[in-house]
Amino acid sequence: MEYLALIGTVTIIHLLAVISPGPDFIMACRNSLTYSRKTGIYTAVGFGLGIAVHVFYSLAGLALIISKSILLFNVIKFLGAGYLIYIGLKSILSKSSKIELGEHDKKEDITSFTAVRIGFLTNVLNPKATLFFLSLFTFVISPETPLLIMGIMSVIMIINTMLWFSLVAIFLSQKRIRSIFERFQNVFNKTLGGLLIALGIKVALTQK
Repeated sequence: MEYLALIGTVTIIHLLAVISPGPDFIMACRNSLTYSRKTGIYTAVGFGLGIAVHVFYSLAGLALIISKSILLFNVIKFLGAGYLIYIGLKSILSKSSKIELGEHDKKEDITSFTAVRIGFLTNVLNPKATLFFLSLFTFVISPETPLLIMGIMSVIMIINTMLWFSLVAIFLSQKRIRSIFERFQNVFNKTLGGLLIALGIKVALTQK
């Protein structure tokens, strides 16, 4: 019972971080609107797997090593920035394709594996996520916290991430929302692509 307050605190802090706009949110919007609800949900699963990686290396103490190593930090930073810019350019250069209202005439979707991979890489290559989990496991979660409690909090953070972005996918894939997207697909592609590129540049310029 003594760790309930800690679990609650970590859950709220992480939820606020997940809900705040960032690369994950922009990617969730892009995949849900451009492809399908299923793709948006699988992208959310990828985000959750990325969180699992951040949690693992934080528990192993590697986050501290990364934060102290300029080289390692910069490698993660530029990989993440490059990936966001690449996806952003793909969005900007993509051509609008009309989605028919019929059940069998839908825009060609990407595979579930591709959606998970996009979500995973977007999250795991985000240096701000590295710094967030470093701060969380350094200043909020005590090293003396039992492994079981850390495990419970880790599972909660992974599930929170998957659930939140699955809800985003479900909301954005509503017929009314998608019909609006259809009318302004080119504008959305350019806007979301531009935001991803801007985020990529921002990540590249991130200082420790």
